[in-house]
Amino acid sequence: MTIRKPYLTPTEVANMLRVATVTVRMWAQKGMLKAEVTPGGHRRYMLQEVKRFARSHGIALQLENDEHLRILIVDDEPDWLEFLVELFKETPDEVVIETAADGFEAGQKVAGFRPHVVLLDLMMPGIDGVQVCQAIKRDPETSSARVICVSGFIDEENEKRLKNAGVERCFSKPVNTAELLEAVGLQTIRSEAASR
Repeated sequence: MTIRKPYLTPTEVANMLRVATVTVRMWAQKGMLKAEVTPGGHRRYMLQEVKRFARSHGIALQLENDEHLRILIVDDEPDWLEFLVELFKETPDEVVIETAADGFEAGQKVAGFRPHVVLLDLMMPGIDGVQVCQAIKRDPETSSARVICVSGFIDEENEKRLKNAGVERCFSKPVNTAELLEAVGLQTIRSEAASR
């Protein structure tokens, strides 16, 4: 099975865990396996949550090589890009990371790389984070990507603009790395919260 989206149906989860669909629903009802509920009342499961559940219950997942979480980091500060790449590579999870230095490059990378998560700066040369997010969410091929903004310019007005464009969470720099990893869906390797 090839996973190309961050949210999975109960049937997909059941196949990955090698159990009946009714078992997945029971685990969700008991709160053992966290699920999101769509406006239509259907449960959807995040891949990272399914992986966490499998690890904690000693279940080997039925996956193919393409299940790794794909993260696109978009920022015009090379040091910050390097810091985030190292941070995500240090986690126990398998991740595939791409970077882009501006909104135009981000647009090209989103189309080809199909990231599950886009970490986006707000202020960039040429095109700002709000416009990048709007473009991602407008395209049916990329609209399922989760967009998280990390910026030194998060104020009430900018956060509102970003959320209206489809950004899921906003983080101000310096960022609490443990909170950022949790928002992305990755495990932290440190017990204490670090900031940068």
